[in-house]
Amino acid sequence: MRIARPFGIPVFISPYWFLIAGLFVFLYARGLAGSSVPETLRYPVAAAFVVLLYASVLVHELSHSLVARGFGLPVRRILLYPLGGFSEIEREPPTPGREFLVSAAGPAISLALAAAGYALARAIPDGGVLRVLLVQLWVANLLVGVFNLLPGLPLDGGRMLRAGVWKVTGRAGQATVVAAWAGRVLAVAVLVVPLALYARTGSRPQLFDVAWLAVIAAFMWTGAGSALRATRVRERLPGLQARALARRAIPIPASLPLAEAIRRADEAQARALVVVDHEDRPIAIVNETAVMATPPQRRPWIEAGSLARTIDPGLVLPADLSGMALIEAVRRTPASEYLLVEQSGQVFGVLATADLDHAFAGT
Repeated sequence: MRIARPFGIPVFISPYWFLIAGLFVFLYARGLAGSSVPETLRYPVAAAFVVLLYASVLVHELSHSLVARGFGLPVRRILLYPLGGFSEIEREPPTPGREFLVSAAGPAISLALAAAGYALARAIPDGGVLRVLLVQLWVANLLVGVFNLLPGLPLDGGRMLRAGVWKVTGRAGQATVVAAWAGRVLAVAVLVVPLALYARTGSRPQLFDVAWLAVIAAFMWTGAGSALRATRVRERLPGLQARALARRAIPIPASLPLAEAIRRADEAQARALVVVDHEDRPIAIVNETAVMATPPQRRPWIEAGSLARTIDPGLVLPADLSGMALIEAVRRTPASEYLLVEQSGQVFGVLATADLDHAFAGT
């Protein structure tokens, strides 16, 4: 659900946030036992701490978003989820320098909040509720800032590492692979190193601690894997060209029996049927799935036009489209077939979504 819109950027929270936030309040309130906080105030103080903590995460993400917007990169939204936050920036920074600055903004603001909280806590006498909150808050921001600086995706430090490798090699894809595998190494270390320290000291780790480490490690491993998959997708995009994937099409009148239309297509070695009007202007594309679902014995009695979809403006694409521009054009108007035209307006062929999917999977 959307909870705010600072600087015009929508902020959403995951439904699971309430569950995890409630768990944090409970655990933090129990951790206040024996402190200077009165028993009657432990849960209100714990709730205030959790709210301030996620407010700090929001400020962290806002810093990413505002720096990105300063570079002309559109920001779709900010999502707060149980383990932190995520800024949905629609385009990647075009240079390694901008990538570094956008990534570094979050940890920088977290460390600045930690420093401010530390200074305020030092100025307040011991024993007060406010000081307890400030101490916990500056420590939390310090941990968030330092943790996010670890050099591995999906953390901010991983994106900073990616920017550095990108600057040195000049290859953004290779930089992503390096930073993603660094993230996977860190994910394993997050789980293994603390357990190894427990074993070395001879103490038994608490089940909750192990579960929490496993969740963090899984989050990092999954994020690194997503970055690797996204890199493979970007590498395949240049191979997607509408002109190369086009099916040859023949024009037919809407009243032509389906059996005759199929015969003409076979004779012309075409794989698509375009319905034209009396002036030979394309008005519809015969749906291949509907044709295949029609039994052969019924095809002589069915008009081909009855199985066609009207060509709306979104179904007419330039034949020269390729890469991400082609993917975005198809996403804007989902359909099974598209009419490809030359710059002159002449019909080049028909692009079937099935062919595009197959090429994307196998490129």
